[in-house]
Amino acid sequence: MSRTKSSPATAALQSETAIEVRRVTANGLSFQVVLAGPAEGPLVILLHGFPEFGYGWRKQIAPLAALGLRVAVPDQRGYALSDKPPNIRDYLLDTLADDVVAIGAALGHERFSVVGHDWGGIVAWQLAAREPARIARAAILNAPHAGTLLRHALWHPTQFLRSAYVGFFQLPGVPELSLRANDYAMLAAALTHSSLPGTFTDEDLRAYRQAWSQQGALTSMLNWYRAMPAATPCRERIACPVQVIWGDKDSALDKGLAERAAAECDDARVTHVAGATHWVHHEKPELVNKLLCDFFAPLVAGP
Repeated sequence: MSRTKSSPATAALQSETAIEVRRVTANGLSFQVVLAGPAEGPLVILLHGFPEFGYGWRKQIAPLAALGLRVAVPDQRGYALSDKPPNIRDYLLDTLADDVVAIGAALGHERFSVVGHDWGGIVAWQLAAREPARIARAAILNAPHAGTLLRHALWHPTQFLRSAYVGFFQLPGVPELSLRANDYAMLAAALTHSSLPGTFTDEDLRAYRQAWSQQGALTSMLNWYRAMPAATPCRERIACPVQVIWGDKDSALDKGLAERAAAECDDARVTHVAGATHWVHHEKPELVNKLLCDFFAPLVAGP
């Protein structure tokens, strides 16, 4: 594990809170990881989704660190400044979960908590089900449990229509050409057109475009989708406490997916945010941060 130079995105984070930027070797790859909070604090790993990278958690890092948590925010495999293995099978769901376990171990923690949004939330669900001895708590933002998505879609056919882009992303080559065109205009629109007005600033979009333009990043990001047909969701009951936060104006995911996933848990609470979209942690950071801090507070509570 070594320090690395800051990108403009991490420099922006450093202006908001005291962070470290490290290269962490885990599961055979090198990851860029932002760290904040007391080194001795309980570890919580924040997992971003598509098409973001660790920068997407910039509004959550400082409050969680101030709570007393050790906060780790990796660019996940294929994204931004982390390694980008070339094969579709390098992005199987269990492999993505293995990365998180290995990052935790590299940081000196065999047991930790996770917060996941979008694809990061799918990985967090898999970890919570598959790793009961390792995951202390899991918070999920607008992300379905992979084992319940198809069943829900069969009962709610409009979910198939909402998920049509997933089939497009699985095509070879064509999505890269489309998403790269006009300085990543479609990806930028995927953020700005599906969120509340003003959610993503010009500065934010510059940071995302820089991440998308990294060599091999676009194909690697899409390979998360291309590996979906071979995914094996873990269907074990989830024993750890789970907090689900759901922006109900999500244009891609039906809000009923929150309860469908929570039914897989022994101890889950679901909070619907009626005025927020898929990007709830960007749009309602004060509410999301309070929910997260209240949820994780038992980990740092005194005797």
